[in-house]
Amino acid sequence: MIFFFVDQNYKNKTLTEILDVNKLKAVRKPIEAANGLPNECYTSKDYLIFERDKIFCDKWSVVGVGSSIPNPGDVKPYNLLGIPLILVRDIDKRIRVFHNVCSHRGFKLIDKPCQLKNVIRCPYHSWSYDLKGRLIATPHIGGLNKHQSEKFVKSKNNLKEIKSKVWMDIIFVNINSNEIDFDEYIKPLEQRWSEFINKEDQKSIVYSNDYGYFNLKVKSNWKFAIENYCESYHLPTIHPQLNKVSNINDHYHIQGLPNRFAGQGSKKYQQFIKGNKKFNTFGNWEKSRLKNSEYIALFPNVMIGLHIDHFYVFWLEPLAINKTKEHMQMYYVGNDSANGEELKELRKENSRFWKNVMLEDINAIEGMQEGRNSPVYNGGNFSPVMDQPTHQFHKWVAGNLI
Repeated sequence: MIFFFVDQNYKNKTLTEILDVNKLKAVRKPIEAANGLPNECYTSKDYLIFERDKIFCDKWSVVGVGSSIPNPGDVKPYNLLGIPLILVRDIDKRIRVFHNVCSHRGFKLIDKPCQLKNVIRCPYHSWSYDLKGRLIATPHIGGLNKHQSEKFVKSKNNLKEIKSKVWMDIIFVNINSNEIDFDEYIKPLEQRWSEFINKEDQKSIVYSNDYGYFNLKVKSNWKFAIENYCESYHLPTIHPQLNKVSNINDHYHIQGLPNRFAGQGSKKYQQFIKGNKKFNTFGNWEKSRLKNSEYIALFPNVMIGLHIDHFYVFWLEPLAINKTKEHMQMYYVGNDSANGEELKELRKENSRFWKNVMLEDINAIEGMQEGRNSPVYNGGNFSPVMDQPTHQFHKWVAGNLI
């Protein structure tokens, strides 16, 4: 269970009382003159609450994947920096996201993942909701054994549903319902990747049942993982073995416009092959780019690795200003054969490979977290050549705060 203590004086604080806004403005300068985000964005608990509202609640942020609740009645709680949510797959197999709170006395409804038949029942007074969030039972509301009341309208007291969308199995939410429509939000990335995968290809992805998931807890602010993922500058020092296969010289920058994603790509991806066994491939991949792979950070908190024979979803769960849980989900192409026994060792090896890569990154992002305690650090500088995608992420954060 996560405990997140909110400063009761926070509502009286403005961003200018938490940090120097001029430092945020400096982030948005041309890259040659820009500084990175100020230390407070990585060390201040007051700032984290502000960021939760401006970044995670105002924008399309990721709270999980559909494959974690595969069947009707599957329910999973999620805590977004103190805001309790529940992910539900209803009887029509649609994924819904609700605020995890009973409309009666505010009791948290779901405490751990579970499988329900038809009803979400509050443990406090047994008020109950169906899987679409509708209030269907109010025991004794009119007195003992009187379960109805003319003075109470059930339909006005359903669970509060959150604006959500599932794309490539990724569950996005816009808690404050003030972001642009999701189809418009994702359109620039879909257009970019149209030469790799189309709508039909998106339907062909299969979640790996055995070696499909792992998570890592890191002593680092969530933003460092995004910053690190966006650039290939660190390949020779942090990933020496990977650099031998896909050299830094084989990488290129990706800066999505409008400013919603950034990352890097490689021109030397090698498919996973063991003997005569290999994964299925996307059918509409551009023939001239068979060895390309792309690694996109879709702001704020999800990173996607797209390859001709698999892709992964690497999403971040912020736990505290200096703690993050990283979730890695693996997917393959095709029907049930992608999860068959014949490819089991290949799936195992692929999962091991990516886990080792992510483990190598931990020292880097935890080292940056420790360094941000230095009072003389000014947010850092950017290489005009090597750090462009990372600078784009910093600008995106700063632009959404001021």
